[in-house]
Amino acid sequence: MEKFDYIERLLLLAKMNFEYINIDAIFSDESENYRAPVSPDANTETAVRIRTGINDLDKVYMCAGGEKYPMDIIKSQGYFDYYQCLYKCGSEKVDYFFELVKDNRVYYYNKQGLVKAINTDYNFTIIPDFKTPDWAKGAVMYQIYVDRFYNGDKSNDVIDNEYAYLGVTAKAIKDWYAPVEQLDVCNFYGGDLKGVMDKMSYLKDLGIEVIYFNPVFVSPSNHKYDIQDYDSIDPHYGVIINDGGKPLEEGKKDNAEATMYMVRTTDKENLEASNKLMADLIALAHKNGIKVILDGVFNHCGAFNKWLDREGFYKKNGYPDGAFMSENSPYHDFFSWHGGHWPGNESYDGWWGHSNHPKLNFEGSQELYDYILNIGKKWVSPPYNADGWRLDVAADLCSSKEYNMKFWRDFRKAVKSANPDAIILAEHYGDPKDWLMGDQWDTVMNYDAFMEPITWFLTGMEKHSEQCSWDKYNNAGDFEGKMRYYMSRFSFESLSVAMNELSNHDHSRFLTRTNKKVGRLHTMGASEADTGVNINIMREAITFQMTWIGAPTIYYGDEAGLTGWTDPDNRRTYPWGRENKDLIKYYKTLITIHKRYKALAIGSLDYLYMSYGLMCYGRWTDNEKVIVVINNNDTPQEVIVPVWRVEAPEGTVFNRILESGEDSWSTEIEKYEIKDGCIKVKCKAQGSCIFTAVLDWYMLDYITLIWYNVI
Repeated sequence: MEKFDYIERLLLLAKMNFEYINIDAIFSDESENYRAPVSPDANTETAVRIRTGINDLDKVYMCAGGEKYPMDIIKSQGYFDYYQCLYKCGSEKVDYFFELVKDNRVYYYNKQGLVKAINTDYNFTIIPDFKTPDWAKGAVMYQIYVDRFYNGDKSNDVIDNEYAYLGVTAKAIKDWYAPVEQLDVCNFYGGDLKGVMDKMSYLKDLGIEVIYFNPVFVSPSNHKYDIQDYDSIDPHYGVIINDGGKPLEEGKKDNAEATMYMVRTTDKENLEASNKLMADLIALAHKNGIKVILDGVFNHCGAFNKWLDREGFYKKNGYPDGAFMSENSPYHDFFSWHGGHWPGNESYDGWWGHSNHPKLNFEGSQELYDYILNIGKKWVSPPYNADGWRLDVAADLCSSKEYNMKFWRDFRKAVKSANPDAIILAEHYGDPKDWLMGDQWDTVMNYDAFMEPITWFLTGMEKHSEQCSWDKYNNAGDFEGKMRYYMSRFSFESLSVAMNELSNHDHSRFLTRTNKKVGRLHTMGASEADTGVNINIMREAITFQMTWIGAPTIYYGDEAGLTGWTDPDNRRTYPWGRENKDLIKYYKTLITIHKRYKALAIGSLDYLYMSYGLMCYGRWTDNEKVIVVINNNDTPQEVIVPVWRVEAPEGTVFNRILESGEDSWSTEIEKYEIKDGCIKVKCKAQGSCIFTAVLDWYMLDYITLIWYNVI
């Protein structure tokens, strides 16, 4: 067996002092296994470590800032030598790598692995004083698109023809299970905050630790990325105490006559009651051990916004003149103008050219700048006490990257001053490294280093279901290469809290991607998103999600088997009463496993074996060892797993705690004892396995105890 011969050769190299390096024994990362503390305070020492094959090297150096720091062996155990040096940080970010010397031959090691020449893109990073919230590290999050989750209060429902938006009038969808229409922006199913509160026990039972809400502030659309009032929760999600006025007459679209919508969304008693309901919801979530993150859309607002007031709602209800109707509006400088005439000036900048999304002019208005900073503080402060922000397309805020960064530095200071334990999590496309230096965002929605590589590997599909690429399907090498690069853009602090989603409101449902069909709602129809889906592959993806580094984030309904093309079809209602209960059970089981093992939140990760359609990786701390095997092939696979590489001593017994594949799954325990550093396992077709071992602390050698006590 070729695979076995390869493993045998590595084991011999690990056990004997050869003249060349056992490359698979070499490992370091930024976790607490190899750096303590992970994120040191400025002007303090941190212990930096690297693991090598025993008796393998002559000299080892940590290289940082143009200097070389000799490293000493602090422990030799099993197959490994452990080198360490104490590095005193300043106040600035430091990049480092390792230099390894054997018989005057020099090698280098960073996040790329063992190399002959350093690519600095992959260097390890120390960012003094940068700490992300401990509660968010590996936290199980749940994204809720409120209108489509659960209707707990029918009295606040949008009614037919209540107002007009983007050329259509509002429509109340009476059938909760009605298919989503292509022009969906003004279709409302009635989900609200009371509905979330009613289902809080469901979320707790599922194992959710954090709720992430899509926008909940006053807005005319169901997606609410066109904010009308940042200070207030939308009464259609909250509470309508004072109702009045009239909807539009059938066929009419002039919002001057939409007096019911005006009353509902501008009446101060409605707004105050809705804000109180949000405070009550967050308090209830906290009582159930669940944090809450709000969606901040600050790169633009909506045309209905009280500062622009294009529809005149606020003027009629006693608010100051909006900038659309008066050049002398107190909010004139909140927007950028290009000539035009008042009243009714249409010549303002729109985000990406969309007039219904007016671009906010932070550079031109200190008042606006300060206002949004205060909004950031307001919702993480009493009485609301939200636990952080998700920031919409955060790099697209201002006209320059430098000004964007200035704003987010100030935003971070403002939010952290109100709630030091709040998280700041950004939506970002592209390299996030410059934004994750400890003074702006904590982390990002992890498209590049999670959603996309996993989707390509398991399905061959792009995350919108708009492209199929068979050269990426089952391509383990492509997966590893992408993961190594994109994960290298994060510090461990950021990576451990990164939002790892399979689906969300902008992309097709992952379960639909398993059918390997290219399309959208308007090209394929809703039913095609449901056909040919593969639950086995969905379970593989869930196993990935719950065992990878980061915060696994479930898009509402994924756990219940929801399907859908990309926007708007990905916003189907939660299928209450029609759930895939077996899939929910699988999610609950994987969440339980994820929360049980510290190694899955903050442990190291290494690739142990890869081949076509097959991925095997390890997660570990000093005493917890977790092995994950993903087999995306159509046939069962046998794998000899080199568990010695996760520092599991000879004689350790691994328990297989989960097995999926071939239209079934099981948590029946099966034991595997290490032999010559390996366990030999079988994985079902389109399946996954999880193996765990927990070492007895009292069996660890004396040097190990000294190491951890000192550090």
